[in-house]
Amino acid sequence: MSAPRVTTAPKVVAVTESSPAALSGLLSGDELLSLNGRSPRDVIEYSLLVDEPELDLLVRRRGVTAPFPVTVSKEPGEPLGIEVSSAVFDRVRTCDNHCEFCFIHQLPKGMRRSLSMKDDDYRLSFLYGNFTTLTRFTEMDLERVLTERLSPLFVSIHATDPEVRADMLRNRRGATSLRWLSALLAGGIEVHGQIVVCPDRNNGPVLDDTLAGVLDRYPELATVACVPLGVSTFSNEEAMRPHTVDEAAGVCDQVERWQDTFLESIGRRMVYAADEYYLMAERPFPPAVTYEGFPQHENGLGMARAFEAAFGGDEHAALGVRPGFFAAVDGAPPSGYRASRQGLRTEDASRPTDGPLEGRADASPIAILTGEYGALVLAPLIDSLGRNDIRLVPVHNKFFGGNIGVSGLLTGTDLTTVLADQPEGHRYLLPDSCLSEGRFLDDLTLADLPRAVEVVPTDGLSLRRALESPGQASPNTLSASTPARVPVTLGASR
Repeated sequence: MSAPRVTTAPKVVAVTESSPAALSGLLSGDELLSLNGRSPRDVIEYSLLVDEPELDLLVRRRGVTAPFPVTVSKEPGEPLGIEVSSAVFDRVRTCDNHCEFCFIHQLPKGMRRSLSMKDDDYRLSFLYGNFTTLTRFTEMDLERVLTERLSPLFVSIHATDPEVRADMLRNRRGATSLRWLSALLAGGIEVHGQIVVCPDRNNGPVLDDTLAGVLDRYPELATVACVPLGVSTFSNEEAMRPHTVDEAAGVCDQVERWQDTFLESIGRRMVYAADEYYLMAERPFPPAVTYEGFPQHENGLGMARAFEAAFGGDEHAALGVRPGFFAAVDGAPPSGYRASRQGLRTEDASRPTDGPLEGRADASPIAILTGEYGALVLAPLIDSLGRNDIRLVPVHNKFFGGNIGVSGLLTGTDLTTVLADQPEGHRYLLPDSCLSEGRFLDDLTLADLPRAVEVVPTDGLSLRRALESPGQASPNTLSASTPARVPVTLGASR
């Protein structure tokens, strides 16, 4: 079968000094029309092409009348030394579902257009960990995934009953698209699942039925996450509401019962409840060992326990934001919640020192900026230090409103409001999870904040080191103007 028609070419947005690309004369702004005679459809195919030691490129450059050839010679596997503008060069496969719980439909007006793009593209699932419903998956896609071993993938299940699933997705193909999940698992592809649990829709008996269906039909799934519905102030879906405390506790109980069933049947727990459920239910988190390596750490499964262990000095638990496939792809642009937080200098803020700083004349009081859920996790950890120079500053999410309380959805607007009332001369620590290329979801940058902040990687070890370091004078000025080259994707959020 022929590849899909390429509608755009990879565009160079950065060239590394003294790299093979720079030595060959490539410039930022160049478009790569072909690589060794082929036009890649996405950065997956591109990464295979640029791995060759000899590259014959056809380049289009602004101001030059016609495309021209460029030959690059390098060592096999040596990075070409460029960054391209997008992960997908043909058209991104957009989502044709109309889920009433979709967070993109709950965004306020006036946000940048890129945030409103809903993708349902298996390639972005592989590259970034976005969840796909498989409603637009095809035989050609299956052939490519199996041939190129594009694994792991992340699939939104929501319900295994065909009618319930179709109703939740508001798409009749939702009733049959899980056949592709069976085919992927039969082909040996690692797949992680997600169930967004909505009160009165797929909780209670429906959730039991779904997990029974998973055990019966998809026992090869690596993990299944049960995550709570997020409802912002801007939701227009009357049936969508936050969980009550009792409902959250009920989900915890259901999941733990099913963990026992899975453990007895297949030797592993498979299904997990997101940390938010335990916070909402006011219950302690399960022991770290029950998360079996934290395979869906980024999706909020066991994140609190991993953070706690890393804060206590366990470097193996310092998972932070795992970069996934793009950690090894030359030229790939960062994006999504699996992105490395480029453009933010954090090494000074995470540098260990010769000893505790409390009582030193040059030590400034420290304030940790965090979401309301994050504050619940951090409070006992900070108390355990026995220091009186550290305080938590929970930031209420007025921008999105509703039950949105995770740190990853903090905006510059709300941080500005909170920081304006905070004293000058203190150190303010901010988790990097709320930034993409130095930009918040509301398009503000670090330079827009009224106080200097230190951006710290979102793991316990980095925070602990930041608390034991002298910090920086004004770290937010180092990268605040860095533009976001790639749209932040909300398709991976609930």
